[in-house]
Amino acid sequence: MQPVTRLRIAIASALGLSLGATLPAHAQLEEVIVTAQKREESALEVPLSLATLSGENFTSLFQGGADVRGLSAHVPGLYIESSNGRVAPRFYIRGLGNIDFDLAASQPVSVVMDEVVMENVVLKSFPIFDIEQVEVLRGPQGSLFGRNTTAGIVKFDSVKPSQEFDASFRVDAGFDDLGTLNFEGAVGGGLTDTLSGRLAVMTQNRDDWIDNDFTGEEDALGGFEEYAGKAWLLWEPSDNFSALLGAHYRDLDGTSAIFRANIFDPGSNDLNQNYDRETVYFDEGDNNPQEYEGSGYSLKLDYSLESIVLTSITAFEEADGRSLGDIDGGYGASYLPYMGPGFIPFNSQTQDSADVEQFTQEFRVASIGGEKFNWQVGAFYFDSDLDVETKPFFVPPTTVTHENTSWAVFGQGDYALTDLWTLTAGVRYTDDDKDFTAPGYKVGADDQQWSGDVALSFALTDTSLVWGKIGTGFRAPTIQGRDVAFGAAPSVADSETITSFELGYKAQYGDSLRVNSALFYYEVEDMQFTAVGGLDNSIQLINADQGTGMGAEIDVEWQPLENLMLTFGAAYADTEIEDNTLRVGGCGSGMCTITNPVDANGFVLIDGNPFPNAPETTFNFTLSYSYPLTNADELFFYTDWAYQGDTQIFLYEAKEFVTDGQYEGGVRAGYRLKDGGWEVALFGRNITDEENVQGAIDFNNLTGFTNEPRVFGVSVAARY
Repeated sequence: MQPVTRLRIAIASALGLSLGATLPAHAQLEEVIVTAQKREESALEVPLSLATLSGENFTSLFQGGADVRGLSAHVPGLYIESSNGRVAPRFYIRGLGNIDFDLAASQPVSVVMDEVVMENVVLKSFPIFDIEQVEVLRGPQGSLFGRNTTAGIVKFDSVKPSQEFDASFRVDAGFDDLGTLNFEGAVGGGLTDTLSGRLAVMTQNRDDWIDNDFTGEEDALGGFEEYAGKAWLLWEPSDNFSALLGAHYRDLDGTSAIFRANIFDPGSNDLNQNYDRETVYFDEGDNNPQEYEGSGYSLKLDYSLESIVLTSITAFEEADGRSLGDIDGGYGASYLPYMGPGFIPFNSQTQDSADVEQFTQEFRVASIGGEKFNWQVGAFYFDSDLDVETKPFFVPPTTVTHENTSWAVFGQGDYALTDLWTLTAGVRYTDDDKDFTAPGYKVGADDQQWSGDVALSFALTDTSLVWGKIGTGFRAPTIQGRDVAFGAAPSVADSETITSFELGYKAQYGDSLRVNSALFYYEVEDMQFTAVGGLDNSIQLINADQGTGMGAEIDVEWQPLENLMLTFGAAYADTEIEDNTLRVGGCGSGMCTITNPVDANGFVLIDGNPFPNAPETTFNFTLSYSYPLTNADELFFYTDWAYQGDTQIFLYEAKEFVTDGQYEGGVRAGYRLKDGGWEVALFGRNITDEENVQGAIDFNNLTGFTNEPRVFGVSVAARY
């Protein structure tokens, strides 16, 4: 036996997997093609922890009217939440994220839509529709994508135009009291022999369904109307040149986050008698309105020579809007004879507005079809302007301006050392410059960093891979100036840098079982954290000496029968703050039960705590089954479930501000034609009507906010 063969068998045995495993031949998984490394490859060949969502596993999550947060926990290690309604989502991967609730917040998870980075939190909230595939890249992506990707990337790729005619629509109508009504439609095809186009539109609507018992208004808030569209033109005058022009627009009019006062009792994280999903007690905030508009344009040019392809991607994004909220979530003040629900020492409402513009330009040169060596090099430029107005109403409004310019050069290559071993390496140099301007303040921060990664992969078989990777990355310095509106100075956090070690295994067995798994350990130096809340509801940036994380994730797809598909995902992340001098303020109300040590000045020592909003475990499961009626039609059933384990909400530990054992499930069942034509189905989201705490306001009481209610409805769809 050859040494290489013995090695392959030994590794496979150590993983507990048989190289000769076979499964029923009639069940067949489709190959997954990804662009995680900015070129099309089989997911089985990419040496990084990568998960994808598409088709029914993706579209079903949004049938109840969910925004991008609907993806949370449906990919192992991915968590998404927001304290700003349907805008400004906060993303976390492997426990790394940022709890900053301001519209100028920096995040270590990058969102890339159609090859364009969406840096600002408002841009990250663009509605999710007409999507070909979602890719979640876990771990630092320091070479090809660069700064602010220390945790990973969530990558959305829209359906692009082609010469083949395609038209589809779907209507989702709720038959409950929420008035949910969604529509998605798309049409595309050839316009001439060289020009093709595609147009897609989406609407999501929900009636107001929450009563305001303070004002006596029924159905006062909770609803939304969102309209969005995408348009694409693809010009292919020759085999070696193409131009893809894209434009998109969204208009949102709805309700911002719904804060609920004193829904926890001191010493408990259970929802108490003050919580009623269909009732609030707002004396301010005009029932928490939210309005945003946004648009964007992009142009991608590809020109192929004999052995290389030149790519240019130019993009412009803009968005503006406002959110108003009753921050204390209830009513009452010291001079009033009533307080409720629970004790509220003083009123508070705040309006935040954002006006953001972003320009990006990327150039790449990449090899084509190298047998042993493939490479790409490129340059990237980023420029953004953000104005944020904060209006607390008890003082004049304050507008602050954030300007950010960054440029980078990068390169990556993979070299086949032998038929079985492949070395992949990349490097990037980034220059990042930020300026902050506000009345009485002008602050700057800049940094220049090298980042990159190196991976070594070994092909156990033609359809299985073992890989190891060392990756580095950095989050650029951050300036946060929201506190200027409240008479405090802006704060600055130095760059954080990450070093990550990963070991992974991915394989496909026969045509019906696919496994993707990874172990990871990372260290973050000068880790950026945000201390939020307190009596003044402030935002202060801080750096911890170090943060560490370790864990594992696994994705499994199994199609044991032609008409039965199951998927399972799980992730574990053990995170820890390592800084024995770092301390933060406790809850502003003084009502919470802090379990960390507290110093003589009342500050909480957080050394050894997990990262905030870092679920220790996440699990997800789907089952899809179809029952043929004839050769042309079938009945079908689909269900999906997601679970989120212990999650600490803030930097400090408090009995009230932790969630555990939360889950949600969805279901679809109906009749469809096998050729993808008509489909009629019943659907449900959050079918067990779970009341899950998604966050809290660390301010003047024990305020929190929860998930969306149960939605049931009927769906009609067709494709031509």
